[in-house]
Formats: sequence, structure tokens, C-alpha cells
Amino acid sequence: MAVDFNAACVALAHRLADTSGEIVLGYFRKPLAVEDKADAISSPVTIADRDSEAAMRDIIRATFPDHGVIGEEHGSHNPDAEWTWVLDPIDGTQSFINGVPLFGTLIGLLHMGVPWFGCINHPALNQRWIGGANLPTTMNGEPCRVRAGSALAQATVYATGAEYLAPDEAAAFDRLAAKLKKRRYGGTDCFHYAMVASGWTDMACEARLALHDFAAVVPVIQNAGGTVTDWTGRALVKGSSGHILAAGDAPMHAAALKALAWTG
Repeated sequence: MAVDFNAACVALAHRLADTSGEIVLGYFRKPLAVEDKADAISSPVTIADRDSEAAMRDIIRATFPDHGVIGEEHGSHNPDAEWTWVLDPIDGTQSFINGVPLFGTLIGLLHMGVPWFGCINHPALNQRWIGGANLPTTMNGEPCRVRAGSALAQATVYATGAEYLAPDEAAAFDRLAAKLKKRRYGGTDCFHYAMVASGWTDMACEARLALHDFAAVVPVIQNAGGTVTDWTGRALVKGSSGHILAAGDAPMHAAALKALAWTG
């Protein structure tokens, strides 16, 4: 029964990614109205975000009617269910509206509030990471593994941008970056984590991400052999602060936590 359920979840994630990707690409690099959300950073949102999430929610409801859904654009349905899907239809909407192909769709599944399975789909790149459900992580069906064995002083960390960090967060990030070879900004959060999962880079570090930003990436990285926690080393679960540190190498992750010295 467990194997059948795992396989059904993987199949559903592929269907959700295919459906959302088709909708999102139908709007990509075309004239599009953009609204600003009433959040702290006036996040942009478009009809592509809303339509793709709505389509995914319909599919989940038809496939697993007893499961919960938490989405960035359309709120929560049965969010305290044993199994809850967490959706971010376009992670990197700013990239999407500017024609940058690094935006992605995040599809996560929580079990009792803990990330259990995830999909990072980049439709414009035709690249899809799947991890969890007791299966190793793959990218487009091929196994992928994190980069291990690098010294902290030779590592590169990726983040979206310094402007997204509060002063105390920026100070912690600077303490970490001072120990590393390079810090790189740009792209989108989810592509940074896909890069870690595939061993293309060493580390990703972000602050104050929402559940829909990290629920999918945690199992993808963990099942590729990586380590991902909050900035104090605690597991990321529903209700976590969203301060995320992901690294391919466990000793490097431990050293990075020490460098951050985060107590917030």
C-alpha cells in the first residue's frame, strides 16, 4: 500500500507540473497585467500565478479529496490534514514577468506538517527535480547528487539579493560569506536549491521564506544527499521561520551554521 501511495504521489506531482507548466508558459514573455500584493515587499502576482495554482488545486482535489492544500495565491483548504500539498505556482514572479527563464513551480507534500516529498519544476528550462516519497532525487528522471567534500573556504553561496535581508540577517549572512570563496546573488530561490541538489553549487542561504517557498525544496535536497535546516540547525517544518541554509556537504553545513551564529 505504501509503495502504491508513493507512486501515486510521484505521478500526481508530474501531472501537476505538466499542467501548471503549460499554463505558465502560455503567458510567458507576453503582455501581462501585473499586480502588487499587500505584503512587506509588494510581491508581484499575475493571472499566470493564479490560473496555474487553481488548475493544480482542482487536480489534487479530484485525486486525493481528503488531502489538504496550502497555496500562495488561493489560500488554504483543510491545512491540518495528515497529508497536505503546498503550492507555489511561480516562484520568481519578478523573473517571470521580465522574461527570465529561471522561475519555477514548487510542489510540496507535507506529512503531519513535515516536508516529505517535493518537486521543483522549471518549465522554461524543461528541467524538473523530484525528491522524497522514499525515493532518491532525480532531475529529468536521472539521479542527481549534491557536491560533497568541499572546504568552506572554497565554497560558493547563492542568495536572491542582499536587499531582501533585514540588518541583523545581513550581518549574519556577511559573517558566513566572509568564510567562503564567493557569494552570488540573482536568479530565484528555487533554482538555487535545485543547483545545490544537482551538485552545481555548494550552498544556498535565504531569510524569511514562506512555507510554500521551502516545503518542496527540503525533500529534494535531502534525498539528493544534502542537508537543509533553518539558521540554527533546526528542521524545517510547517511553522518554521523560513531562514534556510542548504548545503551539499554535512560538515560544511555545520561550519556554515557556526559562521552564521544566528540567534534570532
